[in-house]
Amino acid sequence: MAKQTWKAGNMLYPLPAVMASVSDKDGKNNIITVAWAGTICTNPPMVSISVRPERYSYHMIDETGEFVINLTNEDLAKASDYCGVRSGRDVDKFKEMHLTPDEAQYVKAPLIKESPVNIECRVVKKEELGSHHMFLAEVLAVHVDDAYMDESNRFALEKTKPLVYVHGQYFSLGRLLGTFGYSVRKKIKKKKKENKRK
Repeated sequence: MAKQTWKAGNMLYPLPAVMASVSDKDGKNNIITVAWAGTICTNPPMVSISVRPERYSYHMIDETGEFVINLTNEDLAKASDYCGVRSGRDVDKFKEMHLTPDEAQYVKAPLIKESPVNIECRVVKKEELGSHHMFLAEVLAVHVDDAYMDESNRFALEKTKPLVYVHGQYFSLGRLLGTFGYSVRKKIKKKKKENKRK
């Protein structure tokens, strides 16, 4: 199989297409869609988002040190794209996309009510890396839509139809191929039922 060699660039896909909701010191809200987002630590729970300094939301995060990561799904695909290509300098994204700002528990930035998962974040460090600055943040609270709780009281994230971003395109996640550790898990042999004659 032949392969082409390209110049260095970002080709780590798929990525979560998340909407980060922010608020400035005067209480003006905005939404920015970012794909440069990720988990960085379990204990304490920490995440990161990377934002270009020229983006309208950048100064809001920089001055308040707060944001909310809102996970997206198929129903939020159009809003996710819109909030990534339109600037909050020009439009009210909550209004234009018919999204509902909801009060957070620990931060002033609003939750997006229509999102299946909202993650409240407080910045602990900013790394100025180049085209993007990375905000490292501690997770303060996670809110989940109870419509996706299953019969065993597990949050079934897969049922939300999560949205991912792949090289300029949006996709909904497909079928389940396995669970964590399935490649090494021992198979449980089914006991053959013996027919007992009376």
